[in-house]
Order: sequence, then structure tokens, then C-alpha cells
Amino acid sequence: MEPLLIPILILALVGAGVLLATRALGRRGLRPRPEAPAQPGLDPVELARAAAAKLNQEQHRRLYALIAQGQAMAAIKLYFEATGDGLRASRDAVGALAAHPQPFRPTVPQQAVAEDEEDTPQRFPYRYRAIASKGDVTREVSSNMLNDEIYGRIRTLAKSGDPEAAAAALTRHSDISMKQAREFIALLDD
Repeated sequence: MEPLLIPILILALVGAGVLLATRALGRRGLRPRPEAPAQPGLDPVELARAAAAKLNQEQHRRLYALIAQGQAMAAIKLYFEATGDGLRASRDAVGALAAHPQPFRPTVPQQAVAEDEEDTPQRFPYRYRAIASKGDVTREVSSNMLNDEIYGRIRTLAKSGDPEAAAAALTRHSDISMKQAREFIALLDD
């Protein structure tokens, strides 16, 4: 019995030491890290949209080229210099832009947008066919008021999270109902 007592005591001491070490490490992992404070209510998609809005077309293009090449530090430096935001804000913005890519949207004065919406759609001498499909569902829109540029704007609206505006634009440039336009746009927003 005595020869087994010493190994059992050693085993109990090692077990107690492991238990204490895991509890200490567990508590250390629960503490918030000072270099990454929690920012409640900060939506990364909204952060990406706001960050993209601060860039001009050339800066936007260069930033995404750096992100695509895996040069995160250079992208953060470019954003920092272009916007004047702080270093941490630039890091967060570039991270959000990398995770949620944003198309370049030129800033258009509100008056120009209102004038564009009031214009009647131009009729082209040809019929443009736009086709969207998902799985075994396919929809087609054929109109002489559509072209590549207009359809590209409609797709951008749909993919950027504004399906109602995309559907409204599609109905303006074709002879389909709003319900049909919504069905067509639903196939585009992937």
C-alpha cells in the first residue's frame, strides 16, 4: 500500500495544478482585450458603405487592387492618407471593405438625381433582352427602353441591397408590372 501512496499523491498534485492552470487561463480569456474594444451597434456592412463613400474613383480602385493583392498594410495606409481618419478607424474600414466589397458610387448632387428620375426613358431602335435565373426559375425582360448601361445600373441597385429601387427602375424602362419586376430582381440579388 505504501509504494502506491507516493505516486497517487504526485498524481493528485499534478491534477490540482492542471485544474488551477486551466481556470486561470479561462479567466484570462474572458477579459476584454484592450486592443480590440467592443463597438456595440457597429454594422460592418454600413461601415463598408460609409468607408467607400469617402473615396474617389481612383482611390477606390487602388484600394481594392491592394486588397486583392493581399497588401493589407498598404491598403490601410492608402485609406488613412485618403480620408484622414485615425489608424484604428482606417484598419476597421479596410477590413469592412475587404469583407463586404462595395461598388464605387460617384457622389451626385440631389438635383441631378431628381432630374434623372423625371426624364422619360429613351427608346432605342432595338429590343434588349435581360435574362435572370436561379435554379430552375428563369425570368426574361425584353424592352426597347433598356440597354447594357441601364441594366447594369439596375443590377448594381439589386446587388447593393436596394431591390425596391431596382424594381422601380426596371418597370420604368420596360412594360412589366411591379410584381414581375420584383420577381426578376429577386433572381439578381445573389
